[in-house]
Amino acid sequence: MYRQIVAALFFVFSVAPLVAPAASPALTPRLDAQLKRNRERYGIAGQAVLIRHNGRLVYQAANGEKDVGHHAPVSTDTVFNAYSLAKLLASVLVMQLVEQGRVELDAPASRYLPDLPVAWQAISVRHFLDHSSGVPEYFENHEGALVSKGHAGLPPTLEAAFAGLADTPMQFATGSSNRYTQTNFLVLTALLQAHYRQPYAAIVRQRILKPLGLRNTWLGPSGVPAARLATSYIGKDGALQREDDVAWPAYALGHASLHTTVGDLDRFLQALAAGKLVRRATLQTLLQPRKLSTGRDSGFASGWEVGLSGAYRQAGHDGGTRVRARLLFKDSLAGDTWTFVYFTSGSARNVWSRTLVDSIMAQVAPQSFPRETLSERLITHALAEDGTDDMALKTWLRESSGIAAEELEREINGAGYAIRGNLGDRPALKVFELNTTLHPESANAWDSLAECHAALGDAATAAELYAKSRQLAEAAKSKP
Repeated sequence: MYRQIVAALFFVFSVAPLVAPAASPALTPRLDAQLKRNRERYGIAGQAVLIRHNGRLVYQAANGEKDVGHHAPVSTDTVFNAYSLAKLLASVLVMQLVEQGRVELDAPASRYLPDLPVAWQAISVRHFLDHSSGVPEYFENHEGALVSKGHAGLPPTLEAAFAGLADTPMQFATGSSNRYTQTNFLVLTALLQAHYRQPYAAIVRQRILKPLGLRNTWLGPSGVPAARLATSYIGKDGALQREDDVAWPAYALGHASLHTTVGDLDRFLQALAAGKLVRRATLQTLLQPRKLSTGRDSGFASGWEVGLSGAYRQAGHDGGTRVRARLLFKDSLAGDTWTFVYFTSGSARNVWSRTLVDSIMAQVAPQSFPRETLSERLITHALAEDGTDDMALKTWLRESSGIAAEELEREINGAGYAIRGNLGDRPALKVFELNTTLHPESANAWDSLAECHAALGDAATAAELYAKSRQLAEAAKSKP
């Protein structure tokens, strides 16, 4: 018993040296300015950010209001609704069982949960983790009201949620596609509860919250000091509107209703990167990108969104589009690592959390993160009131962006769609037009420009541009 206590104490306090006393003074003005731009661009109510490089604190800041009605300011101790970042806790708990040899990722989940619906019996644990199972969603969102089959609201129990889906068709053949579905994490929550024979919340407290000393983290809003909790907002017609928490049942806490601070989530990421929750080698293996049965990249690995950013591999997750955690490493977790935590309480434009994290990555290390830097520069271009920087931007894109020439058209196009989603069609039009001047032979570039004109109601121009796109596509097919 004595050795167990000592080991537990070592586990807790071995994370502490990662906490640095001060942020980087050279970066602080740039990042302060970027947070101000983000708040003004998107109408963010309140926000908090924490960045580390190799465990060293690079930046920590908060601004805005946690309650716009009473003008209560956000601080770095403000508790935010982190929504689906809850899935990261469930993912790590499953990783621990995999590392211990108690769960096989490619075994059917029904090995551990024999009462799953018949149509799900052959689906592997990995497919549920990676949102490639094809199982249907267990609820529908009707203008903020969650309803499920046979129930006015959410099912009363986990068993009822599964029973309600027993006769519902699959969304796609298992392993052939991804569709982000909360039901996947209901299965993983059930698996964890079956293994530990405890409620999910107790498992999280015992295996993550207590060992890491996460005293500012709650599953669900119950227990959060009201004075510290940020009100959540959603954008409606360009204005902030209060959005109350969904009253998620206990069985849903594996996928929703995490309430925490940027500091606690940072501590979780640092412990994870340091191998305190699962060994680094295990984590790197489990976060390897995977292919679907179609040959397309999955985009998920062990429940995390995965991809590349320059020379870095990245893994992370979004929560309610408002918050995001991102871990990046070069070669190995024992080497060059970055972590980014960006929380907001909502915005008038419902800005994507990915866009916000990209914007601060562009300020922190523009040469290291070329795609994120390109995104931020194109947003600035889209919002500029004149075209004075057009030539400089084109030169930078061609010669200094760090994006390979064969990828540039696709990257600009993707940024254009992100701008449509965050700022609207009119600003995005400038980016799609820029892409056609840089890539006049690209059918895809002209098609996207046509689509944007159509969305703006200019049917005649759209038709002309669609015709040009088809002509270029046919010409490309006829080339030897």
